[in-house]
Amino acid sequence: MKHYLDYNATAPLRPEVRDAMQELLVLPLNASSVHAAGRRARSIVEDSRGAIAEAVNAFPNEIVFTASGTEANNWVLRALKGLPLFISAIEHSSVLKTAQAICQPVMLPVTADGILDMAAFEEQLPEGEPFLVSLMLANNETGVIQPVREVADMVHARGGLLHCDAVQALGKIPVDYTMLGCDLMTLSAHKMGGPIGAAALVIKSNLSFAPLLTGGGQELNRRAGTHNVAAIAGFAKAVTLMDFAQMKVLRNWLDAMEEDILAEGGIIFGKSAPRLPNTSLIGMPGVASETQLIRFDLDGMAVSAGSACSSGRIEPSHVLSAMGADAATAGSALRISGGWNAQEADIQAAAQAWKKLFALRKSA
Repeated sequence: MKHYLDYNATAPLRPEVRDAMQELLVLPLNASSVHAAGRRARSIVEDSRGAIAEAVNAFPNEIVFTASGTEANNWVLRALKGLPLFISAIEHSSVLKTAQAICQPVMLPVTADGILDMAAFEEQLPEGEPFLVSLMLANNETGVIQPVREVADMVHARGGLLHCDAVQALGKIPVDYTMLGCDLMTLSAHKMGGPIGAAALVIKSNLSFAPLLTGGGQELNRRAGTHNVAAIAGFAKAVTLMDFAQMKVLRNWLDAMEEDILAEGGIIFGKSAPRLPNTSLIGMPGVASETQLIRFDLDGMAVSAGSACSSGRIEPSHVLSAMGADAATAGSALRISGGWNAQEADIQAAAQAWKKLFALRKSA
């Protein structure tokens, strides 16, 4: 692929991460074994736990490794399924679908900019009983950043717990677990140049929390299953390579692209809200997302349209619907997301391809 701009789906593996993992993949490393190889595996896992904890300002004993962000999100909702549940209308499907499968969650509305409606949120919160709120730090489609710290203060004042899905934010903006004030936080490696198959749930040390998987007692009986040592080491390597200065440069490139597209009559969703530095969600009036995606793909560009389900079809965006977009507007959205290896030429090529296709639509 000539121009890869779908980092919010998955980022290319960083060479440094690949090298860190490669030497481990050929070794029999089971962190539960007591022999020398097992002790080495345990040391790698614990060193990695410490590196990830330091990266997000948590204690190492609060980091529990999982196989994916989806697993971590499922774990939170299923472990606390006895509590009244409040989720924003723009959450990832691993939160939305799980919540709907286990209970009748209260759906929290967002503004037209994609930010949680704080007035409505405050009105809906209960008093005098425990409850759970799940709110992502940054949206995977629009990149809009949510007021998690403010929400945490409100939730704790009413006696509730807050879970934050920070999968899309990690590596793009600073993620400080302690400063954000949440009780639980989901992290994942593969959106930031780490490997697929390595993720974590951060659990406040004083929180009683039932395991999702039981068996061999790994992770202090919190998550059974043999550790994926190489992937965990790759996750740890990836967090040491986070470069927020590079992200600011990427934002400048995307801002220039957005201004160019706005001048042509395009729509930038969430533009007035704080957003991730790597994400632009663009509407092309009168042209379906599927048409745009096919044209970009033929031009050698990997971008995204809507949310891809398991069959690869494009589903209507529940995020844009929650923001008040009509079906036609929501159905014209194309997401461009960069990352550690994106170049200015990639962004410029995307802008030119967008303008070329839109010009064809206007001349038709």
